[in-house]
Amino acid sequence: MSRVWNFSAGPAALPQAVLERAQREMLDWNGSGASVMEQSHRGKRFIEMAAQAEADLRELMAISADYAVLFLQGGATQHFAQIPMNLAGENDGADYIISGHWSAKAVSEAAPYVRVNVAASNETDDYLKLPARSDWRLDPRAAYVHYTPNETIHGVEFQDIPEVGAVPLVADMSSNILSEPLDVSRFGLIYAGAQKNIGPSGLVVMIIRRDLLQRATRPMARIFRYAEQAASDSMLNTPNTWGWYVAGLTFQWLKDQGGLVAMAQRNRSKAEQLYRAIDGSGGYYRNPIEPSARSRMNVRFTLHDDALDGVFLKESEAAGLLALKGHKALGGMRASLYNAVPPEAVQALTAFMEDFAQRHG
Repeated sequence: MSRVWNFSAGPAALPQAVLERAQREMLDWNGSGASVMEQSHRGKRFIEMAAQAEADLRELMAISADYAVLFLQGGATQHFAQIPMNLAGENDGADYIISGHWSAKAVSEAAPYVRVNVAASNETDDYLKLPARSDWRLDPRAAYVHYTPNETIHGVEFQDIPEVGAVPLVADMSSNILSEPLDVSRFGLIYAGAQKNIGPSGLVVMIIRRDLLQRATRPMARIFRYAEQAASDSMLNTPNTWGWYVAGLTFQWLKDQGGLVAMAQRNRSKAEQLYRAIDGSGGYYRNPIEPSARSRMNVRFTLHDDALDGVFLKESEAAGLLALKGHKALGGMRASLYNAVPPEAVQALTAFMEDFAQRHG
């Protein structure tokens, strides 16, 4: 069996070293004679692993003691609803910045639980650029401001952290967490589905400022309350033990790679190489996103003739380039360049693109 170059948007590529270690430890984890999935989450071995995973993440992201780190379930979509349940009272409003599919979905899921103010949107621009900062209409009384720094489907990314004053900034970082250094202190809450830059699907990592855990909101089941999860070290119920374990391996792998400074340099170089190939193709390939808003993680492109799309996908898969088909809502192609996608994968892709253009020009 040979490994392919995996450009899937999610669930996405995992570091090969992480997969190999998980494979080695599958039947006998940590000298226990059983897999991590067969262990009690209340047991000493698992609790030590969970603590180490949190410590490694705190080190990677320079997370201070002012923040709790939670390992939750439900995917980011569940937390679209759970965040307003935890951060807003029944009569409160919250500001939302719409920059693509996922931020728009966050609005629709939050609407039953908070009075949503769409403070800015790029929908009229077909999500091809970011909402102009001068057009944002923020409410200083809002319970929080929510935005999506990187839009996986539309391929746009904020290049800086927006300034929102004293209102807590909430970010869905599912597709760009751990891709570069981050000033966590600028945020009230960061959350991320694991299946792009952290580990397998089914896990959500959340970083929440501790004072926000004390907000008086509304009656809800304990399982939905972040303060309860923090008080229980994310073990109010049985957690996703496998996802937590693989996330911990990924954090160790990131440290071995040189941390987030090294990952930022590598990710920037990968994206620049692919955008150069697109922009330098003489129009054979096109990326529609305004250059200042282009995503490093998710690169969209189309061929000059969409009749060639099927041929491109068939030949690229035969060449060992997996999951390049664009999202069904947009068509075309999409290459996701998360942390685990090595530079060699991008080199193989750009070489294939050049060869394809020469053969099918």
